[in-house]
Amino acid sequence: MTAELRIGTCSWKFPSWEGLVYSAPQGINYLQEYAQQYDTVEIDRWFWSLFGQDSIGLPKPADVERYRRAVPDDFAFTVKAPNSITLTHLYRKRKSDPLVENPHFLSPSLLRAFLSLLDPLGETLGPVMFQFGYLNKKMVASQEAFQTLLQAFSDQMPAGHRYGVEVRNAQYMNRSYFEFLLRNELSPVLLEGYWMPPITEVYRDWGDLIAQHDVVVIRLLGPDRKGIERQTDKRWNRIVAPKDQELSAIVEMTEDLLARGVSVYLNVNNHYEGSAPLTIERIRSRLQT
Repeated sequence: MTAELRIGTCSWKFPSWEGLVYSAPQGINYLQEYAQQYDTVEIDRWFWSLFGQDSIGLPKPADVERYRRAVPDDFAFTVKAPNSITLTHLYRKRKSDPLVENPHFLSPSLLRAFLSLLDPLGETLGPVMFQFGYLNKKMVASQEAFQTLLQAFSDQMPAGHRYGVEVRNAQYMNRSYFEFLLRNELSPVLLEGYWMPPITEVYRDWGDLIAQHDVVVIRLLGPDRKGIERQTDKRWNRIVAPKDQELSAIVEMTEDLLARGVSVYLNVNNHYEGSAPLTIERIRSRLQT
């Protein structure tokens, strides 16, 4: 199968994309108009699911069906799995509060329930991504302990889906981690931003392992969420923090993956440069493939 590149955004309902993506700021089917320009999008809203020890929010069937009707058959969603699966502990009201273990952490039964609700997406369901936050030693003792837990979870994941893993511990970017992903057929989800090293550096060091996957997901989030929000006043229609060198290097990395037979999902966040649609234009202008 020929490697393919899909470029889209992280979420889609931004009225300030009028003129860039949408015909009007409101009163439209955002996703339907979005899908006329892009062939993939990341669903973020179902990630926010843990509201207490016995309170979990899962997708509403009507929303899943509505999303499927809004896009063509060749569209693909990347979906962030619920954080009720990926959070080791419940949220705390105050930092001084004691940590309380999340009883749903890496729950195979919760994953099965979530996936069953996604059934209406059919062939438009792309990678299901497990996003783990920074794991300190109070949460998980070590990288080895994390991989042991994730191994047991992976062994019980339902077949027939593409799964990806994103971690936010820079020290996990090593041979053990990438060999673990490859061994378990878990696609690398490479995060550009926050406290993680540049993905091009990660690829330089571990590209021979990364390029053995069928699919890689790249997420461009940026290093300074609050700073970008101040600069844009949350109007996402202009570039305020251009990253020319970084973009060129990421495009070069993407083209290398494609040349090596790896399909790439490239998900762009408004917080990366100030406007995801405009960043995508800048990426496309650099692509040679």
